[in-house]
Amino acid sequence: MLTSFPRWRVIFRRHLNIVLCVTCVVYGYIDLFPLATTIKMPPALCKGWLLWLELALLGVAGILIPLLTPREYVPVDPKHPMPKPNPEQTASIFSLGMFFFLDPVVFEAYGVPHLPYERLPPLADIDSIKHLKGIHFRHLDPFSGAKPQNILVNLVRSFRYEIIILWTLAASSAVVLFGEPAAVNQLLRYLLEGASSSMMRVWFWILILFLVTFVDSLLTEWYLRLSLQTVVNLEALLTQLVFEHALRIRVKAEPSSSSIDLDSEAEKGHKKNNLNLVGKINNLVTTDLTVISDARNCIALISEIPVLLSLYAVFLHNILGWSAFVGICLTIMLAPIPAYISRITRKYQALRMKKSDARVHVLTDIMNILRMVKLFGWEKRMFWKISEAREEELSLLRKRQYTNLWGSVSNFSIPIVAMAGTYAAYTLIMKQNLTASAVFSSLVVFENLQRYINAIFMYWTRALAAKVSLDRFTDFLLDTELLDNHNPSSSSTQALNVGHSNIVESSPDEIGFCNASFSWSSNTNGTDTPSGRKFILKINDKLSFKRGCLNLITGPTGSGKTSMLHALLGEMHFIRSGPDSFFHLPRHGGVAYAAQESWVQNETIKNNILFASEYNETRYKEVIYACGLERDLELFDAGDDTEVGEKGITLSGGQKARLTLARAVYSSANTLLLDDVLAALDVHTSKWIVEKCFAGELLKDRTIIIVTHNVRLVEPLASSIITMKDGQVYESRFYSPAPIEDLHETLHNNVDGKDLVNASPKGESKSNGKLVVPEEIQEGHISRNSIKLYISAAGGKHPVLYFATLLAMMVLTQFMGVVQTWFLGFWSSQYEMPGKVHVAFYLGIYVIMLFFVIILNAGTTGIYISGAIRGSRRIHKQLAEMILGTTIRRVHSQTFVINDANVSSRWLDKTPTSRIVTRFTQDINAVDTFIPEWARLFLDQTLKLILKLAAIVILSPIFFVPGVLAVVLGYTCARIYLKSQMSVRREMLVAKAPVLGHFGATISGLTSIRAYGAQNMITERLSSRIDRYSRSARIFYNLQRWMALRMHLISALFIALLAWYLVYVQKDSASNTGFSINMGATFTGAIFGWIINMNMLEGHSTLERVNSYLQIEQEPKPTAQGTPPAYWPATGELRVDKLCARYSPDGPEVLHQLSFSIKSGERIGVVGRSGSGKSSLALSLLRGIYTTGEVMYDGISTSLMNLDSLRSNVTIIPQVPELISGTLRQNLDPFEEIDDLTLNDTLRSAGLDALQEDMAVNEDKLSLDTVISGGGSNLSVGQRQIVALARALVRRSKLLILDEDYKTDNIIQNYLRKELNKDVTLITIAHRLHTIMDYDKIMVLEAGNIVEYGVPSELLTQEDGKFRALIEGSNDKEALYALSQVNAHS
Repeated sequence: MLTSFPRWRVIFRRHLNIVLCVTCVVYGYIDLFPLATTIKMPPALCKGWLLWLELALLGVAGILIPLLTPREYVPVDPKHPMPKPNPEQTASIFSLGMFFFLDPVVFEAYGVPHLPYERLPPLADIDSIKHLKGIHFRHLDPFSGAKPQNILVNLVRSFRYEIIILWTLAASSAVVLFGEPAAVNQLLRYLLEGASSSMMRVWFWILILFLVTFVDSLLTEWYLRLSLQTVVNLEALLTQLVFEHALRIRVKAEPSSSSIDLDSEAEKGHKKNNLNLVGKINNLVTTDLTVISDARNCIALISEIPVLLSLYAVFLHNILGWSAFVGICLTIMLAPIPAYISRITRKYQALRMKKSDARVHVLTDIMNILRMVKLFGWEKRMFWKISEAREEELSLLRKRQYTNLWGSVSNFSIPIVAMAGTYAAYTLIMKQNLTASAVFSSLVVFENLQRYINAIFMYWTRALAAKVSLDRFTDFLLDTELLDNHNPSSSSTQALNVGHSNIVESSPDEIGFCNASFSWSSNTNGTDTPSGRKFILKINDKLSFKRGCLNLITGPTGSGKTSMLHALLGEMHFIRSGPDSFFHLPRHGGVAYAAQESWVQNETIKNNILFASEYNETRYKEVIYACGLERDLELFDAGDDTEVGEKGITLSGGQKARLTLARAVYSSANTLLLDDVLAALDVHTSKWIVEKCFAGELLKDRTIIIVTHNVRLVEPLASSIITMKDGQVYESRFYSPAPIEDLHETLHNNVDGKDLVNASPKGESKSNGKLVVPEEIQEGHISRNSIKLYISAAGGKHPVLYFATLLAMMVLTQFMGVVQTWFLGFWSSQYEMPGKVHVAFYLGIYVIMLFFVIILNAGTTGIYISGAIRGSRRIHKQLAEMILGTTIRRVHSQTFVINDANVSSRWLDKTPTSRIVTRFTQDINAVDTFIPEWARLFLDQTLKLILKLAAIVILSPIFFVPGVLAVVLGYTCARIYLKSQMSVRREMLVAKAPVLGHFGATISGLTSIRAYGAQNMITERLSSRIDRYSRSARIFYNLQRWMALRMHLISALFIALLAWYLVYVQKDSASNTGFSINMGATFTGAIFGWIINMNMLEGHSTLERVNSYLQIEQEPKPTAQGTPPAYWPATGELRVDKLCARYSPDGPEVLHQLSFSIKSGERIGVVGRSGSGKSSLALSLLRGIYTTGEVMYDGISTSLMNLDSLRSNVTIIPQVPELISGTLRQNLDPFEEIDDLTLNDTLRSAGLDALQEDMAVNEDKLSLDTVISGGGSNLSVGQRQIVALARALVRRSKLLILDEDYKTDNIIQNYLRKELNKDVTLITIAHRLHTIMDYDKIMVLEAGNIVEYGVPSELLTQEDGKFRALIEGSNDKEALYALSQVNAHS
């Protein structure tokens, strides 16, 4: 019965196999082992052929059948087994140990240019993140039961069984490896003393040489397979852990550390852990995970290395007597030196990671506002900012590398000093002859000691670096500020269980507050950001929102309207004012939220609307209609299957706002929180939304809480209006909303529905809607251009001189290593000759040679580090220059087609920020550390290979052919392996970017995600991306083991064959034989190291990924001829003649033959429906898209001047203002050219004082020293608009382009009318007609054409005019006519 269960069958089969195997081993020892001795014979030898038959049958039953029988697949979840198990789960023990289960992947990849991801074996269910979470999260996640302690302790506890297995395998490998020096010693003793010196036959020791290498490789590769599997699982777990914890953090605006004093008190305490949070999260799941992965073999420090050192000490004592303890004592005495150096290295590594966080934060900040940076001509400033952060990081990297240099020198020197001291004591004090058997067997030990002491330093350094990274994980998990409902220590946690016993005078369905205060942080009194600006939202008494009705929140900019919505959602820290304090937002009916800054996913329009809801076609179409999206969808070739791009790049501000609204309306939530969704819409679209959506059936009986400045438009529907002022409720009124049947008349909306619903017929072409195309995957070997990139960067101004010097030093170092080994053999051979040996003479020469080798090694490493740092600096510089210099062709809704002709011209649109950030984190980190390290090893192994082969051939010329054959075999295996490795590696790198992209998109939309309760859905999406990465990573690491095992097998065969030839055929002297075996062992090791290093270097190289970003399309570089005269521009005169524009070289025109002129100082209003070409016109004036025709700015053609000259003299104020991380002063004047008095006057003129005049006394106001976070996220949108206007004014441009916005429009328009210099030309892209009615001229655009252009009063006299139709369709037409001084009935 038990055998009917798969798990029991596996246990019984395993037990039977062990019994048979032990029986076979016992019989083999009794009947076979005596044949290898010179004094014993098998007792059962008299059986003759029956003995061999018994052993053969037992071998088949106890060894071959268990090894060759495929294993049974046992699913981790019997209810959900895999349709097709991973071959690794069903492979036989022999196939698993020899990695034959990978042969199909290897040879299929060898036959195709690139093996696609779909052809890879499936991810084993035991490696899926779902399974791993179930096992390990209870030990790692503080919210799943893990203890709040350092994550290293929790990881050890969670992976204790894996650690025990790895320790056992590593220790077993050490015991097996000890057989090599023992076998060499016995071989050489046989050659010196004959057969009487050993009880074992000589072929036994040759066989041991083969078996030691082969068995050790089996154990090592099995260890590495399990180790790397654990690393992949660990990466998946930590990535998932960071993500799920990020869903709990409080959304706070964080400035870059480059903009504040890191040595100030602000760095202390909890605030320190929140600095550079975005950069820190990116680094945690990229650089820190890589550092932890690199420390995977550090278990050798407590397993393999201690065992080997103990065995080597015993072995040296046996052959060299007490002199061995001289070397051991010297090693112990000198050990504190590398330990001390390791501590310094750890310190530099920790500081470097902090600087890396700052650089990534600065870079992410700039990438998020790159289009604004380019439109302002700020590329040089931003490049300087990135370079400054990079130099601080490189300074610490340089210190770390040179510290490592001294560590390497000490590690290289300690075994050499120990060896010299041992031989000196053995010969000078003990007066013993230094025989070949003693020399070369001990030399194997000392060479291994040198390797393992180097490994101790390397592993210890990596362990310390990993400890730094693990501490950063711990800080993130334990010290990052969380929402109140995730913070057990919060005093307000109890109050979050709203609607229960803690609620005073409230029902379970009530929405509102009672005597509640809120701040943006729990650690200080109302400090919302590190800038120190204080804001506290206070609701005195009781405030309730009416259920099933529309509730309106209004008030001036910065009064706390958005904060009230965030407080309801639990995003702010709740401060109790008394026992009756509460806030309540019932979640049982669902909550939907439309943020002030529209949050969209990098998905299709349809998926953005559906979000976490099921698809219902009827409801979906109703939502599209109600939100006025039907016409917009008609404009897209792919309709609602169009990808919106990262941050909705394909959409206008109004389209994004309506898409966000559609998501909230489509959801089944009973409560909708809408934050100023009408701000980016023109008056006609706003009225459509109010009438068709807010007053429609879709929102009937649903609770709506809306923040808006457009009170007159929404007021007829409101049942309550709450007015905010200074963070408090200034007034709360209840109303009876207008009847639905009277709403149309109330709104006085004469908008032609056809304009919003219908559109012109689409063309014949049909796009698939894809914007973000899959990342290009290179095929074949790493390109020569990529190699040339690094060589030229590292070589600097004199690459030939640098590399010639470096190569000469490396050759001399390796040559001296061979000579040193030969000299020991020569010294030992003197004892075989008559006469006295002058020990002091030979020892002196040997010490001088060792000292020379140490000096050469240090010098070579120093030269190499200087080139590596130079290469890192130059490659990062080139990458930053290329990214900042790329084009800004923004996708346009009417030209949304992806094809080969125009894809390259929209690089920023089709490339997610996460991919760019990956280049500057993961890939640049590889350029900093991984590539220099492995390139050095590759060069060392190449030279070692050549010199060792030359040494073997000189003494045994016949082995030239086997040596070359070994190289050819190794290279052939490498060629086959490399094809599959490169394919899988590239797929693995490509699979990493979506993980980072998901992080970025989630963090930017945390509030929306939590409002919808969509954390589980977002987490599952990440899990699928992690599994995709793990699938390729597991195959990649197993492929390395496939290659390594075959190289070890070639090495074992070569050494055994060489030893057999030297002993049985050539019969050379013991010293020459020992030297040849030593060279043979290091030669085969060099073959393995050379191929592995070459494959690691090529397989892990990110140079081709970086190099591909150095080929992206660039805007024209500045030239001397393109520099305008110093006086230019003297006026704001603009003349445009036959201007045409398109978004790609072969794409359709979006502007058609536009001709107009604007006098200096004129104010021009540009109107037109969505897609009419308003934004395209602004971009074309700044040469942001492809244009033909002529644009004359103050008498000079803009096509002839440098882009930075043009854009620095034209200022655009976008609808969504973007700010850089730094102080307010740095935002206004990034080049530090203007004094503070002028800046303060400009802020005052821009309306900042008017905006802040009603702020409370205890509330800090904006000043020039106020720290602005990335994107300006610690300011309200209105405050950002004021700062953007002030920034535009301090530039003193003669041409100002304004994309108006509702939020602060009155303040801005008041300034433009009263304060703007009369010689400044103003072009306003208008959303509201009343703001431009007193302008000098109005331009009406339609489908990329100018249909009307003239004075407002003249345009209004045209009976069928487009502009007049817009006025007539407004409920403010009387006021608009009055503004234009035209009779309302004329």
